[in-house]
Amino acid sequence: QVLLVESGGGLMQAGGSLRLSCAASGRSLIIYRMGWFRQAPGKEREFVAAIDWSGTRPYLADSVKGRFAISRDSAENTVYLQMNSLKSEDTAVYYCAADGPPQLSIIRGDYWGQGTQVTVSS
Repeated sequence: QVLLVESGGGLMQAGGSLRLSCAASGRSLIIYRMGWFRQAPGKEREFVAAIDWSGTRPYLADSVKGRFAISRDSAENTVYLQMNSLKSEDTAVYYCAADGPPQLSIIRGDYWGQGTQVTVSS
């Protein structure tokens, strides 16, 4: 079983920055792609960003490109989401996701965290 624990959410004014972290743990842990999704009130969960096991191939949703960045410490099985120039429409619960083997071209979401609230005030 894999446990994902997110941290770093909170309240921020528009234009500000927040950094989310997600640490994976578990016995016989084998994690490939890791990433983030978000779900705003009344909306479906949407993809935000993901990164491969090596941490060298990030990809982001068009809505956050140029503002968000994803990075990874593979040795620590931790993924980060740096969120800059925050907008009110970024308000959502942010969920960490991770995949076990095999690594595919997109993140599947084999494992999920509990979510962390990000609220951006305008």
